Amino acid sequence: MNSTVALIAEFDVLAGSEDRVSHLVAALAEQVRAEPGNIAFEPYTRQDDPRHYIVYEIYRDQSAFEAHISADYGLEFNRELAGLVEGDGSVLTWLTRA
Repeated sequence: MNSTVALIAEFDVLAGSEDRVSHLVAALAEQVRAEPGNIAFEPYTRQDDPRHYIVYEIYRDQSAFEAHISADYGLEFNRELAGLVEGDGSVLTWLTRA
């Protein structure tokens, strides 16, 4: 049984907020990659729509994911991101290894 937690988070940046979000995502990626239970944190934008972000994330297990979502820097990131994206924030797709 695979206990890793894997997901894709997607969001669309509001026009005019691209530079700020790029900076926020880069800073968050550095912090998340330093988490002991993080296996991967890879942010991308679509080639045909650079305001559409897709972030691929893998954590060692559920407790590592819980530590990730409760980290202060992640909560601060989500608070600021909320005003810079369309809709209600990230759409999460939970993944299972095939």
